[in-house]
Amino acid sequence: MLWSYSIAGANHLEVKLKAGDGIYTLLNRYDLYYHKCNRDAFYELNDLKPEDYLLANKRYKLPILVFEFNKISIRKTINIDDYKQALRIQYYNDSLFRKGIKESDFRSDKVLWVPYHEYDCNKKGSNSSQQANAGQSGNNQSTANSTPPTVDVVNENGFKPYPMKVPILGEKHNKITVVDESLKGCVYYLVSGHGGPDPGAMTHKGVHSLCEDEYAYDVTLRLARQLLQRGAIVYVIIRDYNDGIRDEKYLGYDKDEMCWGRQKIPRNQRARLHQRTSTINRLYEKNKKRAKIQRVVAIHVDSRSQGQKIDVFFYHYPGSKQGKVLADTMLNTFRSKYAEFQKDRGYKGVVKSRDLWMLRESKPQTLYIELGNITNDYDQRRILSPNNREALSKWIYIGLAKEAKVLLDR
Repeated sequence: MLWSYSIAGANHLEVKLKAGDGIYTLLNRYDLYYHKCNRDAFYELNDLKPEDYLLANKRYKLPILVFEFNKISIRKTINIDDYKQALRIQYYNDSLFRKGIKESDFRSDKVLWVPYHEYDCNKKGSNSSQQANAGQSGNNQSTANSTPPTVDVVNENGFKPYPMKVPILGEKHNKITVVDESLKGCVYYLVSGHGGPDPGAMTHKGVHSLCEDEYAYDVTLRLARQLLQRGAIVYVIIRDYNDGIRDEKYLGYDKDEMCWGRQKIPRNQRARLHQRTSTINRLYEKNKKRAKIQRVVAIHVDSRSQGQKIDVFFYHYPGSKQGKVLADTMLNTFRSKYAEFQKDRGYKGVVKSRDLWMLRESKPQTLYIELGNITNDYDQRRILSPNNREALSKWIYIGLAKEAKVLLDR
């Protein structure tokens, strides 16, 4: 690693390009691509044009200034007064150290990295920390000089800051790094089945109660995380403010789930369904002008006779062509994943049309997913294992991304 010329008492970080890297891969590795300021600076620092190719094994300057940390404070090291800005720089260094990109903790090796979006761009008055979704309105807008807010998946403006912290995902999983923007402009309303006074399908395994709403909710949160990492706007419609993503086999049951906007969930089934769809439809109208795609994903766990084993299957509204396309895309995704990871098992999931309230009354196109039979011992493995719940969320994300790509490329 070499450092080139000095600016304001610092040097630019210089790295050797790995084979196969492009500008996106290189800058994303250092959490830089998310800010246009960094991309522009990269071209300028290396005397490149956007259409130029990067060369393997060549050294490139990154829009990261390297300071010798004075072991007193970040503010004194780089001569700034903004405490909140210093916290963001600390988080940036700690994040890259945890990921293995930075070899040592800046507190021990005295090497502090300051990305352009926190230092040089701001110094020039550039609004480099752009909103993740252009065209937002409201009071929660941010520049690179503001605190990275703690948000609840999205705030009322759908704004996603950098770095993004999503408390509803739980303490272990609440930090989100956007790995690409392939779903930018796509809005997803995630609805886990039942909740509040209604646990949904229930059974027991030994001394443990298995409740549909808890397992559906865990998969839903994991799916939210997958989508947020790709730049999507995500609304978790049914929400439990003290149950994040859980890595336990047996998930405890409670009744404190609420509907988006901290609405208490009614006991009456029709009222519950109406609450969900009316909430989604209000958000749909609000997002209609800016959204490229809007989708509802409803996630449930079925209940049948104990001996009946079923694979993950999907519903769409009767007569909905795009609904069937989405359901078929998801089915084919699961089929290919089972073929890849469980070659000898086979997959017998199906797509069906049903006149269900969520499918009929939701204005966005809606996909209804049943993850398995909660009473069947074999199907229980699919939801009891946190690794399996994570895999389910990834496969659902992949199916949604495939549908989105086709529509966005038109």
